[in-house]
Amino acid sequence: MREIPKWLKDMVAKNKAAYHTSAARIIEKSLNLNLLPTVCQEARCPNRGECFCHGEATIMILGSLCTRACKYCAVSKAKPLPPSKEEPLRAAELVKMQKIKYLVLTMPTRDDLPDGGAQHIAAVVGEIKKQNPLCLVEPLISDLGGKFEFLPVIIESGLDVLGHNIETVPSLFKEVRPGASYERSLALLKKAKEIKPSLITKSGLMVGLGESDEELKRVFKDLRGVGVDLLTLGQYLAPSAEHYPVQTYPEKSWYDAMKDYCLSIGFKGVMAGPLVRSSFRAASLYEECR
Repeated sequence: MREIPKWLKDMVAKNKAAYHTSAARIIEKSLNLNLLPTVCQEARCPNRGECFCHGEATIMILGSLCTRACKYCAVSKAKPLPPSKEEPLRAAELVKMQKIKYLVLTMPTRDDLPDGGAQHIAAVVGEIKKQNPLCLVEPLISDLGGKFEFLPVIIESGLDVLGHNIETVPSLFKEVRPGASYERSLALLKKAKEIKPSLITKSGLMVGLGESDEELKRVFKDLRGVGVDLLTLGQYLAPSAEHYPVQTYPEKSWYDAMKDYCLSIGFKGVMAGPLVRSSFRAASLYEECR
C-alpha cells in the first residue's frame, strides 16, 4: 500500500479535528437518539467532521450489514436482519427534528431481499416526504441485484435525485467489486431515465485503484450515454491494511482537469476532489444541476 502524501494527511487531519467540535457532536447525538446509522460513521468517511459541523449527515437505511464483500468498503459484511418497520418513521422524525432540507439515504446491498430493498426504500422516502414535504431526498441505491422490475417503486416514491455509484472502471470490477457488474449498473441508470426522463440521476467513482485516465474517460462517456446528470469523483482511501491497496494519489489539479472534461461532455454538475464522496455537498450539486 502506498503511503498517503502529507498534503492529503493534512486535509484528513483537519476534518478529523472538526469531528470533535460541539456542532458535530450535536448532529451525532441526534443520529444516535434516532437509532439511525450513517455511512459517515459505518464507512469511516473522512468528511464526517466537516459535514456534521454544517448540520449535514447521510442516513444509512436497511441496516448496517452488507450482503456483498467489495474490497474497498469498510461496511460490515454478514447476514443482515430484516428491515426495521420503525425506520421510515425514525428517519422522518430526524429530518423534522434537525430541520434538514436535503437528505441523502445510503444503504448496504440487500441481495437477501426479494426486491433488493426497493419497497423499504420507497417507504422511507414516502414517510419523509409526508412529514417534511419541503425536504429534498436523494436515495443512493444498490443495483437491486438486477431486479429492475422493482425500480419504479423507488422512482415513484417522491424522491428528487436517484443515485447509483459505478465506483470504478470495468477492468477492476472483478477484483474490487465481486458480485457487482459494470453493465448492470449502467443498465439500472439507463432504465431509471426510461421510466422517468425528467428524473435527475447521479453516479460516482473512486480513483487511485489503478485505473488509467483513458479508462475513466470511457466510463464518463458511458454514464453520459445513459443520461446521468451529476457526478462525484474522489480519492479512494483504504479503510485498513486488509482492504484493496491504494495505487495512486492524484493532485488537486488533476481533479480540476477531470471536472472540466466531464462538464465538457455534458454533465450538469460535477464534484471532484481528493476527499469528495458521493454524498458530499449533495445539496449544492443538486442546485448546480438545476
